[in-house]
Amino acid sequence: MNYSQLFSLKGKTIVVTGGTGVLGKAFVEGIVSFGGEAVIVGRNEAQGQQRAKEINDAGGTAFFVKGNVLEEKEMEAVRDATLAKFGKIDGLVNGAGGNMPQGVIPPEQDIFSMSVEGLQQVLDLNLMGTIIPTKVIGAAMAKQHGGAIVNISSVSSKQMITKVLGYSLGKAGVDCFTKWMAVEVAKRHGEKIRVNSIMPGFFLTEQNRTLLTNPDGSYTERGNLVIKKTPMKRMGKPDELIGALIYLLSDASQFVNGSDIWVDGGFVAFSGV
Repeated sequence: MNYSQLFSLKGKTIVVTGGTGVLGKAFVEGIVSFGGEAVIVGRNEAQGQQRAKEINDAGGTAFFVKGNVLEEKEMEAVRDATLAKFGKIDGLVNGAGGNMPQGVIPPEQDIFSMSVEGLQQVLDLNLMGTIIPTKVIGAAMAKQHGGAIVNISSVSSKQMITKVLGYSLGKAGVDCFTKWMAVEVAKRHGEKIRVNSIMPGFFLTEQNRTLLTNPDGSYTERGNLVIKKTPMKRMGKPDELIGALIYLLSDASQFVNGSDIWVDGGFVAFSGV
């Protein structure tokens, strides 16, 4: 058997939610680099169109569709636009998620006065923002030849991270959903669809930059605590998620289902002692 094409995504159409974000940019570029056709989904139309243009101008294939992952009708429009453009869907990366200021509980705040509305918004973005696209895009994949779904978890689902309750609950829900969906879809559709996840450690994004770094680029107290807890003594770079992503989207992981790949520099493994 020739294993040289095992990680190739040539001819595969992959939908990436959150494709206009920092990690989404790496996801899209990684998919295109391995021969895939990337469908960039996000709410920032100017950013999404520019990102698709840059990829197409460089010889890759990318297509932007505006869509909110919390709106089922909009995800149906994403599905329909993708099928109209490429005729198929081979994979889904649920990259949309993150935190919001209203979902952060600072240490000086009375814990019992937390904003339930803010917590709910963050919880919904991360959990329902994964479930809804999976429901809509996954159904289209099941009707065709199947494919791979990759969810994005977080180290905050494994260990208690202060301040970010809504985000942690959302990502813990994603972990549960990944395993639940992997089992249920296999029982109903056999080998057609696989559902796995990637668990990033700390990566600088627009949403956490002010929590982890100062304006001059140095680490905040919280940022230094992250570095202390990470055996590799640094934060991750977005392109360091690409290896795990391509593995889970490609034929290299044909018998991998319900798994979570940790890309965290040893954060979760380290007790701190």
